[in-house]
Amino acid sequence: SIRRNIKYLNETLDIKLFVELLKGIFEWWYFRKYGTSFIEQVSVSHLRPLLGGVDNSAPNSPSSSNGDADSSRQSVSECKVWRNPLNLFRGAEYNRYTWVTGREPLTYYDMNLSAQDHQTFFTCDSDHLRPADAIMQKAWRERNPQARITAAHEALDLEDCATAYILLAEEEATTIVEAEKLFKQALKIGESCYRRSQQLQHHGAQYEAQHRRDTNVLVYIKRRLAMCSRKLGRTREAVKMMRDLMKEFPLLSMFNIHENLLESLLELQNYADVQAVLAKYDDISLPKSATICYTAALLKARAVSDKFSPEAASRRGLSTAEMNAVEAIHRAVEFNPHVPKYLLEMKSLILPPEHILKRGDSEAIAYTFFHLQHWKRVEGALNLLHCTWEGTFRMIPYPLEKGHLFYPYPVCTETADRELLPMFHEVSVYPKKELPFFILFTAGLCSFTAMLALLTHQFPELMGVFAKAFLSTLFAPLNFIMEKVESILPSSLWHQLTRI
Repeated sequence: SIRRNIKYLNETLDIKLFVELLKGIFEWWYFRKYGTSFIEQVSVSHLRPLLGGVDNSAPNSPSSSNGDADSSRQSVSECKVWRNPLNLFRGAEYNRYTWVTGREPLTYYDMNLSAQDHQTFFTCDSDHLRPADAIMQKAWRERNPQARITAAHEALDLEDCATAYILLAEEEATTIVEAEKLFKQALKIGESCYRRSQQLQHHGAQYEAQHRRDTNVLVYIKRRLAMCSRKLGRTREAVKMMRDLMKEFPLLSMFNIHENLLESLLELQNYADVQAVLAKYDDISLPKSATICYTAALLKARAVSDKFSPEAASRRGLSTAEMNAVEAIHRAVEFNPHVPKYLLEMKSLILPPEHILKRGDSEAIAYTFFHLQHWKRVEGALNLLHCTWEGTFRMIPYPLEKGHLFYPYPVCTETADRELLPMFHEVSVYPKKELPFFILFTAGLCSFTAMLALLTHQFPELMGVFAKAFLSTLFAPLNFIMEKVESILPSSLWHQLTRI
């Protein structure tokens, strides 16, 4: 009977230890997935209301529910993928990278988004009336690059076609000079089509759609020509082209031409004009970007960075100008926390994708790829960034229930960035979910105890031998010390000590 009871107790102990192991593993998995402890979540969400607590985060009025709806809509809009305003040329830049490294810098998801953009911008319902436009409508849907290029040549064999020249400039031209020549040919055709459709746009919905398409084509060509001038070193010419384009088509903000203008003005070190552009576009009612926020921080850092010293600042405190610069850096880091590691060269850069996710790793790569040189040009700017950027995270609550200057950081950025960026790039993740020591210790202790119980149950005699050997090894130093003490001290004194 005693043996049966002992066996029953051993089996019960094994089951309890196994359950504790499963609980530890589940707690670890839940924290990694949701960023909070399961026990804490249950206590806050379910036990507190039963005990009379009030959940302040629960909406109790129509205004709060409307606020939650607005916040959710903002989160959805911030997870939207945007066209990269500074995207490179496929033939002259992306393909050259592939030829040298053997790696594909663009993902299929990114290129598929570009194909959708091209169909939206460069096609309309009346394309079937013109043979060349009908061919190009099919060409933009082709997945094979060579098939697209062949279709563009077929369209040009029939008649002059602006979109065919665009495709050849983007994908077939192997240098920027070749791309610029093709875009200039496209510009002549695009301007004539635009003037023709402008006169007929009010004659019906079909003509209005044609005029919208011709406007998109003309704006795209002029913008890419300005980018060619910028890449070929004719920066002042590029600035003039961008300014003229923004004046001619002020309502077409979807191309974000002001970001191209900001980068060109920074290259010219024309900081007064940069500030004027920021004054227009860094408005609370307009969508933000890493270019807007970090350029504003760079301008404020430029005023103090050459004389900034962290030791001197810790002794005397920050001046008003230094405080403004630090606040601007904190604002930029809160908007996109991935940028500083690229600017400080703590993380390697890759070619930017054709689409970016605002506040994500893809936007950080695109910004740093073009603006790192401007930060290096301003003396002490990177040093000021290095000393102050991590202070941003002390101002933002964790977990990120609410933002400080912007809406809470969206949770969808990691998934979208992994689809936009190539596999060989290690995607930057924010916020990183770090496991507390208590959860790691509990999981390890439960696993070790369960393993010992399982081995003891299966091999009791062998585990008994191991236990004796382990205990004898563990107490061997203590036994050695006791023997030395007994040999040194008189037996009478040792007898008196033991009695005490």
